Amino acid sequence: MPNIDSPRSIVITGASSGLGAGLTLSYAAPGRHLALTGRNAARLEEVAVRARTRGATVTALVIDVSDPIAMNSFLEDFDRAHPIDLLIANAGITSGTSPDRTLESLDAAREVIAINLGGILNSVIPAIDLMRARGHGHIALIGSVAAYRGLPDSPAYCASKAGVRIYGESLRPALAPFGIRVSVVSPGFFVSPMSERYLGTHLLELSLDQAVARIKRGLDRGQARIVLPRRLGVLLQLADLIPAWLGDWAIGRARFRIDPASKPR
Repeated sequence: MPNIDSPRSIVITGASSGLGAGLTLSYAAPGRHLALTGRNAARLEEVAVRARTRGATVTALVIDVSDPIAMNSFLEDFDRAHPIDLLIANAGITSGTSPDRTLESLDAAREVIAINLGGILNSVIPAIDLMRARGHGHIALIGSVAAYRGLPDSPAYCASKAGVRIYGESLRPALAPFGIRVSVVSPGFFVSPMSERYLGTHLLELSLDQAVARIKRGLDRGQARIVLPRRLGVLLQLADLIPAWLGDWAIGRARFRIDPASKPR
């Protein structure tokens, strides 16, 4: 059984693969209630089945997090049965420069912003209202170390994650008086379907298990900021502090492209 102080009712968006699936399985245990969203029905159901075999009760629904009405209804319905202790706003996609150096299209950039940042808002704001009424809760926003310094091969992705990071940093002191903790999670490369789309150097890449373990440990401790690997986060912060021309040169040493044949999951 989970410890009495650990979250019993957890919502995870983007749970059908990668980090979301990994976190789902790491939290799955007897006495836990999990609410999962994703965009791929087959993969989402597979994760839900695996979580149930570990003893958790699971509600899984195919939802696009960019749909505010659907997200609000999902969260309210689940909260009525199992008051939410922890929300992990994880759903996200990527886009960027293709192998022929073509920049991302307007439609692709808008979709990234709508899901990565808009999806965070659609998940977090309804949860805040529910948690604030009880004076208790924990919100984790999954961003990226890409939030620290714009990368030339994924401008919309970096912009979306910068928005997530600053939004989370703003929420933390705003919600603390109401008993709501906020953790901003900033991962770098880790093995996942999304990471596979990046053609180029995967600097300091972690395994999925490593990333999940470090994030869960940080959330269990209530850490305000979880950066992994920390060295990569520091390097990108330094690249933002030095003169722009030098930062541009340094970032250019690790260019990558997005594989157009591989679709986000």
